[in-house]
Amino acid sequence: MTVTYPRKLVRGDLIRVLAPARSRAMVTEHDHSALIEERFARMGLRLSYGDHVDERDNLDSSSISSRVADLHAAFADPEVAGILTVIGGFNSNELLPYLDWDLIAANPKILCGYSDITALQNAILARTGLVTYSGPHWSSFGMRDHFEQTRKWFIEALFDDRPIDLNPSESWTDDDWFLDQDARNPLAGEDWWALQPGTASGRVVGGNLCTLNLLQGTPYMPALNGALLFLEDDFESHPATFARDLTSLLHLPDAKGIRGLVIGRFQKASRMSRDVLQHIVSTQSGLTGLPVLANTDFGHTQPQSTLPIGGRAELTVGPMSALRIIEH
Repeated sequence: MTVTYPRKLVRGDLIRVLAPARSRAMVTEHDHSALIEERFARMGLRLSYGDHVDERDNLDSSSISSRVADLHAAFADPEVAGILTVIGGFNSNELLPYLDWDLIAANPKILCGYSDITALQNAILARTGLVTYSGPHWSSFGMRDHFEQTRKWFIEALFDDRPIDLNPSESWTDDDWFLDQDARNPLAGEDWWALQPGTASGRVVGGNLCTLNLLQGTPYMPALNGALLFLEDDFESHPATFARDLTSLLHLPDAKGIRGLVIGRFQKASRMSRDVLQHIVSTQSGLTGLPVLANTDFGHTQPQSTLPIGGRAELTVGPMSALRIIEH
């Protein structure tokens, strides 16, 4: 498959905000829109919104037809340079049978979000070869404090094409910041966890593990052969759940071609520790001999790096571990 990189953003570009999963109406119950608009203005970006972003049903989402229409409209509009998701949720995979893959392929542009958006991103890679970005949502930019590193990585990935050397963050947060912007308690940064040594490079595939696994057995699952896997999960994924979900992914026939694994930092409520994760990794025969690095800055804690799904990365795990995004 030929991989297509969308053009990078420049000042003056228009971003379309969509709700492929949960509605903006749910998010704006704790409304930080003014700060979000201000931050994008400082980056020189204009924001527009899909026609249906505020529709809200019993599952805090909207109809499949509404979400598909907004996504198609964003890709078809030549003025739109990038697409940003409002927030994650649970049901982006509902859209996949109804998407116009030819339309998306013919109009490559940035799409950024994370969590449930993993289904959409990896399906786009599988069906069109378009690189998308696992990174902050529109709503993420409402975080008043402790957001600068996330913003820096977002700009590096979406405004520039130079390689990005990622390093452990100096501090991190795992809190319901949107409920009380004044009650924040950042935690001291930790080193990455070098779980298995080695070096690897490959195409970036992954995001949220349990969401990626929804694509197994469908036409929307990207190839794992030659992939450098990036996987994370949220507070609902306790160690036993993460272990079996990882096992399921590694049982796929082409998982034998995986070149390495990078695991995002776990939320505190998951109760994952380094020792437990080391045990999980060591018992996975599909990871034997592969480099595995964990406790990295992507997923459901902050700060959050912006990763190219379908791009290329290099990984070194050892006494001096290194992680570089080489094509994005």
